[in-house]
Amino acid sequence: MKRLILVASAFLLMTVLLVTWHFSRQPTPIVLTPTLTGQPEYCLTCHSDLPEISASHPVATFGCVICHGGERLALDADLAHSSMRGGANPSDLSVVQDSCGGSICHSGDSADQRDHIQRVLTSIQATYAGAIASIRYTYGAQPNLVAHQGIYPVEVDPGVPPLGVSSLARFSPSADDSPPILTFAQNCLYCHLSAEPLEGTQYNRQTGCAACHTPTAGKNPAAPVHQLSTSIPYTQCNTCHNRGNYDLRDMQFIARQDHPNDRLNDYYQPIAQFTRCEWTLDCVDCHTRQEAMGDGHIYSNQKEIQYVQCRTCHGTLTELPKTRTITDSNDIALKLAFLNPVIDLKVGDTIIVTDRGEPLWNVRQLADGTFEEFGKATGQRFTFNPVMGTACEQKPDEQASQYCHECHVVER
Repeated sequence: MKRLILVASAFLLMTVLLVTWHFSRQPTPIVLTPTLTGQPEYCLTCHSDLPEISASHPVATFGCVICHGGERLALDADLAHSSMRGGANPSDLSVVQDSCGGSICHSGDSADQRDHIQRVLTSIQATYAGAIASIRYTYGAQPNLVAHQGIYPVEVDPGVPPLGVSSLARFSPSADDSPPILTFAQNCLYCHLSAEPLEGTQYNRQTGCAACHTPTAGKNPAAPVHQLSTSIPYTQCNTCHNRGNYDLRDMQFIARQDHPNDRLNDYYQPIAQFTRCEWTLDCVDCHTRQEAMGDGHIYSNQKEIQYVQCRTCHGTLTELPKTRTITDSNDIALKLAFLNPVIDLKVGDTIIVTDRGEPLWNVRQLADGTFEEFGKATGQRFTFNPVMGTACEQKPDEQASQYCHECHVVER
């Protein structure tokens, strides 16, 4: 009996020693209690070296778990990461609603400009509906170029009359029983927001919202980037849009063979035509949030959603560009300027707006009638005059950008 007691005591002592040894190896937890949740979390114990992800997502307010998921009180890395959403990318479209949604975040009311997720999920960049419709029409799988299928099924809010199509079915290439469409599905689905990028630093991007808003272009794909930004350089856009072409005969992606070392040639491929402002500025300086992220409607191609033209900023021979004076301190233009403070925008300033009323918050009218524009990615300041009153000889009824290119295209 005494022997059993001795064995049990020794076993208990050994267990206590092992538990003590185990916990002695655990780091001392660094506790963060974000104001949005009021729940303590230990993520900073290991990740205190990460920079703030953005000015609009301060860690003291959001913490980590509200976006990333994970086991908030775990000190073991594997356990802490076991229930994270999207791996290291909670903005992946498969989990974005859980990570970034909510009425006070990015799936709120469109009137409050908080419907980001709905707009992205219906956008051309996410559905890839334009390319799919074009290929299916070319090979006889549908009668016209109206989009019928996308990368995933999606529909617009039934209470909102659609400007494009009301819904998309999931792209099912096997149902078309067409070898070219099957090859397209195998070889050409690399650029929509749900797709993993090709290998190489020139293609380096994440998926979902982070594909654009996390600046990874040219960086080591293995090195994580903890940043969200509205200051998006053209190089980030180029990770999808300007690294090669698709050969529609063979349904293969052909990477660019040239290696430009200057902005002019890096911005556009050699076959492209463009004006000086198009390569001096960045893509986000002209293309608005609704053009790039979508406006909540489902379109059949890029042309249907793209509406910013040269005349948006420069006006025409007979009309000045559309403008609006900021009168409300809660104006969306001021909020956008806060997120990317390249301009000291304030109440009383007059800014250019698009035909749809969307503010070009980085373009302000000066007292003498000229305009100043600040690059969203570079902060560089430019000034320009409206076309009206100049010596421009373009016909008044030919004011689309294509006509501006006839005179102002850059020679290379």
